[in-house]
Amino acid sequence: MSENRTVLFDRNKMIRLMLPILGEQFLAISLGLFDSVMVASCGEAAVSGISLVDSISVLFIQILSALATGGAVIISRYIGQDHKGHAKLASGQLMLVLVTSSLGLMLIILFSYRFLIVIIFGKIEADVMESAVTYFFISALSYPALGAYNAGAAVFRSQGNSRISLLASLVMNIFNLGGNALLIYGFNMGVAGAAIATTASRFIAAFAVIWFLQKKNPVLALTPKTFFIPDPKMIKRILSIGIPSGIENGMFQIGKLMLASMISGFGTVAITANAIGGNVSAFFNVPGSAVCQTMLVVIGQAVGYGDRKETLRYGRLLHRIGLISEFAAQSLHLILLRPILLLYQLSDATYFETARLLTTCAICSMFFWAESFCTPNILRAAGKVKYSMVVSTFSMWVFRIGSAIILAKVFSLGVLGVWIGMYIDWVFRAAAFYGSYRRGRWAGVTVE
Repeated sequence: MSENRTVLFDRNKMIRLMLPILGEQFLAISLGLFDSVMVASCGEAAVSGISLVDSISVLFIQILSALATGGAVIISRYIGQDHKGHAKLASGQLMLVLVTSSLGLMLIILFSYRFLIVIIFGKIEADVMESAVTYFFISALSYPALGAYNAGAAVFRSQGNSRISLLASLVMNIFNLGGNALLIYGFNMGVAGAAIATTASRFIAAFAVIWFLQKKNPVLALTPKTFFIPDPKMIKRILSIGIPSGIENGMFQIGKLMLASMISGFGTVAITANAIGGNVSAFFNVPGSAVCQTMLVVIGQAVGYGDRKETLRYGRLLHRIGLISEFAAQSLHLILLRPILLLYQLSDATYFETARLLTTCAICSMFFWAESFCTPNILRAAGKVKYSMVVSTFSMWVFRIGSAIILAKVFSLGVLGVWIGMYIDWVFRAAAFYGSYRRGRWAGVTVE
């Protein structure tokens, strides 16, 4: 390793990495909010049906995202070690893994979408079921595009270049928003129009990110050898990070599906409040989420570089940024809560329930969200994926689900009880992850 190598991430470089990630996520979430407002014009049954499907789709999308995370960490390490050939191979193998995995998921869903909805949610209102079935079938066609997009975006971020994924996300969301406006309002296609717009926009984004990868990134561009020919050793390295993260994300989403199934039994008001509450709270978690993505790249490269002192310094800096940004975002959340909810034109009962969920969520997020979700990304980037998997899975099933069942059903708190169970889960995760982070052993990981 050369003694005169420059600092991996100075202030300007870290800002150039983080700001596009922040912009990309704000873009996706904000346009997602407009998307849900457009769908709300089709009625609360449409919002409920789409939200039920999204709660299933997120399970598969999170697994794909976890595999992308595994690839990003491995590529970042090779870049930190200045092994460009290995980084290029990892880039192609990541794309291969995600495209083939997403194709398999698409085929499974196309043959079982109605069955999955019935098994997971049981008997739901007929108009909600009709919306869910329509949206699930059409949106499942977009999974291969999502796989390719996630892989390409992860490759660019692992280099510290987050502008490309921002541009691809901008293209995707503009087409999604425009498609919704045309198909929902212009052609009165309702839920089907929303699904078609979503699917088309995801394919456009996938083509955009692959085009950028091939034309603008010769170091990590795909080649027939790196993409079409499986390399078992490299795939194993990617999956060594991706599979534990995938299990963690998968178990987390399965637990959320169980809770969504429980909420579906509370009626349309609860389903709609839960859906809108999830969308709005996700918007105000964007700054923290951007820090989470930044951690994977910065810590991954620092671990590959092999300087424990620098790795610890980056970890502490990003940890503080995550805590401060989340507190500030949730303060703004409380200020803007009422104007945002007025956009949805909700019934009085739904408005009250949604406002109650979001108020409690904002307060709890100020103190526990970043520690629960940003801090474990420091550990994952350093290779401590099994610890994160065990803590998250245990907390999800014991605290979130256990508390939700007791509070929602035994104490009759309904959907609010489910959300309080989520806050209890955050408290345990925050304590467990902070303890491991604080000890600092993760910074001394040995890398091949």
